[in-house]
Amino acid sequence: MFEVKLPVMTPAIWPVGALCHAIAQTLDAQFNPVAVRGEISGFSRAASGHCYFSLKDENGQIRCAMFRRAANSLDFSPRDGDLVEVQGRLGVYEPRGDLQLIVENMRQAGQGALFEQFLKLKAKLEAEGLFDAAKKRRLPEMPRGIGVVTSLGAAALHDVVTALQRRVPHIAVVVAPASVQGNSAPAELMKALTSLYRLAPEGRAATSAPTPIIDVILLVRGGGSLEDLWSFNDEQLIRTLAQSPVPVVCGVGHETDFTLADFVADLRAPTPTAAAELVAQPREVGLRALDASARRLQEATFRHLDQQSQRLDMTLARLGRPSSLVSRQRMQLASNAQRLQHLSLIVLTQRQQTLQQQQVRWPTLMQHDLKRKQDRLERAGLRLSLLDPSLVLQRGYAWLSNAQGVPVTSVWQTQAGQQVRATLADGAVDLTVLPPA
Repeated sequence: MFEVKLPVMTPAIWPVGALCHAIAQTLDAQFNPVAVRGEISGFSRAASGHCYFSLKDENGQIRCAMFRRAANSLDFSPRDGDLVEVQGRLGVYEPRGDLQLIVENMRQAGQGALFEQFLKLKAKLEAEGLFDAAKKRRLPEMPRGIGVVTSLGAAALHDVVTALQRRVPHIAVVVAPASVQGNSAPAELMKALTSLYRLAPEGRAATSAPTPIIDVILLVRGGGSLEDLWSFNDEQLIRTLAQSPVPVVCGVGHETDFTLADFVADLRAPTPTAAAELVAQPREVGLRALDASARRLQEATFRHLDQQSQRLDMTLARLGRPSSLVSRQRMQLASNAQRLQHLSLIVLTQRQQTLQQQQVRWPTLMQHDLKRKQDRLERAGLRLSLLDPSLVLQRGYAWLSNAQGVPVTSVWQTQAGQQVRATLADGAVDLTVLPPA
């Protein structure tokens, strides 16, 4: 009997920082954005304006951080023991390896069973894969047509149409009206979406009707309470959205409002106007690229400043009054902000110089093209003048025609006594045909 020794599998050895970073990325891809309900515990506001606390219930707790920009938008003063509902992003504070929730919005709990129903349905559809990030599609840069689903009486429709008319007046817009609130709203929204699906490139194969091709759909309405926006949490509506043959942008509510339609859509916009702007890229390609770069730089700056501010807060809490350390951290933050601002100016200057060079070259190219066309016209006029019949008459030839003006080109077209006209270079004479001698 032989004994077989299996090889011992040695797990990969991770650097601590790399492991924390990998965990943070996994949490972001799996859970974010996330909404949580719980009781505030250990609430404190640092000198920087950032807030730190824990959310807990009878089964667990999680540490939370709410940075100054989000905290300043609160319409109430959070206290220990408050039952709240928060929205934000789950991550890892890598310097300490702590799990934390970065809170972007907070409100006092009040929707109760309705909010619980929202969370349960979200979990169900998420488990089915309807919200998978891998299913999200990129928006077309130059759509041939844009579909809009909203109420005809909604302010959101006016905002969207105004934005599209300002940015892409040449692109066709098809509005599919539907109620956006009330018991009948989900069915009407599904019917409107289905009508636009038939105008998608793959849906038009079965019809030759002269209708626009829809490459992207906007689902929009203004803000409201959880009850006002509840139609956009309807399960059948979410499944209908998941079947869209073209990308869908959801611009329902304001920036702090979330519905299940936001999660299933290919892209969420904070407002209806923003949704229109996302699918209506301006014609100035250079300025568009510059704006995108500026946004990325700004977001990176805010993230870096938030991280540095949080590290500073944690250091202050440990050391008490570390004035020299605080001074060095502030100088470093100021230096980083200055460097990023300088980089932004360099990028802006380069893009402006490129646009100016194109503006200088354009009149010269137009002038050269016009000169070439004028030369071609002159050569064609010269060739045409060489075919002028009057030049032949000036060499002694005559043009004969009968009384009806029909050209006479053969003796067989004449007879004795017939009147003919001879057109010469300087006039015409009437002649009579004589019989042959």
